[in-house]
Order: sequence, then structure tokens, then C-alpha cells
Amino acid sequence: MSTVTAVPLQPTKRSYLVYLWVGIALALIAAVALARQGDDPLARNARARGVVVTASGLQYKVLAPGKTGAAKPTDADVALVNYEGKLLNGTTFDKSQQPTPMPVTGVVPGFSEALKLMPKGAKYRFWMKPSLGYGDKATGPIPANSTLVFDVELLDFLPQSVVQQMQAQAQMQQRGMPGGAPGAPGAVPVQP
Repeated sequence: MSTVTAVPLQPTKRSYLVYLWVGIALALIAAVALARQGDDPLARNARARGVVVTASGLQYKVLAPGKTGAAKPTDADVALVNYEGKLLNGTTFDKSQQPTPMPVTGVVPGFSEALKLMPKGAKYRFWMKPSLGYGDKATGPIPANSTLVFDVELLDFLPQSVVQQMQAQAQMQQRGMPGGAPGAPGAVPVQP
């Protein structure tokens, strides 16, 4: 018969157990942080404070709310805006130099949807996934499949029919017809 000599184990100090659990917790936190770095930028952005995501996937944040209860543009309107468009890396691809008129239906789908969310005087930041922008087509300085970021300030908007009438009157005045369109208020009748 052999005799096994038992060596008694010393009890583990409580402070070692605390260090062990703190180390495990820090490892889990680091793992979650690394996993989030691989997230889609829009998914990460959607979790940011103040960012709203629409049914289409358009994301926006209100920078300045504009007039409370004010009307918002529709598909039949032309919006007057100041804007700056950037890629996710911060490169500016377009910026208005002065207030720019834009038909609500004459822009990419995400920009159209964005304009219809804004009351007069509002300033919003929008993030558009590629399908709401230019999709898989490269357009000028915008690479294919680009997520777009726009800062937009809505100054005013008018019905497209009013804008067209104003343009027609301006063209008539440029052609030398005094007073604009016949029958228009302030029009000077032309003698035959």
C-alpha cells in the first residue's frame, strides 16, 4: 500500500478573487468595444442621442427646430435652402454658396424626404444610406455606395406653380414686355 502525502492548499486571498473578477469584467467590456468598432456607421449613429430614424432608414438630428407649428414643404413645393453635403470621412462634396431653390421632388429620395420633415427656419443634419442617395452609381466626387451627410437649413418654400409663374414674369420682363404678363397686377397694357 502506498501512502499519498496530501499537501494542504492555502486559502485564496479575497483580494485575488476581486482582481480576477475585475479582470473578467474589463475583458468583457473590451470585447464589446471591439465588436462595436465593426458596426455599420449608420447602425452606430442610430444609437446616438437625439438621432431619429424614419421608416425608410433616413436618420436625422434637429440642430435648430424652426418655427413651431409651421407648415412643411410637400412634393408640390420648391424649397429655399442652405446646405452642405459631406461623405462619412468628412469630405465636403457640395455646399451652397447662397440660398438655393430646390424642387422637393427634383432631388435624391433621401433629400426629398428630409425636406418634407422640416418647418421653416429649421436646421437639421441628415444621414442617408446609399439607397436614399445615389446608390451604386458614382456621381462626380461621390463614390458609388456612399452614405451621405447633409446639414440643411430650410429658409422658405413656395408652391412650384408660384415659382414657375414668377419665372415666366421675369422672362417676359427680360424680353422687354413692360409690366410683366398682360392682366397681371401692375401690368401696363400694350397698345397695338
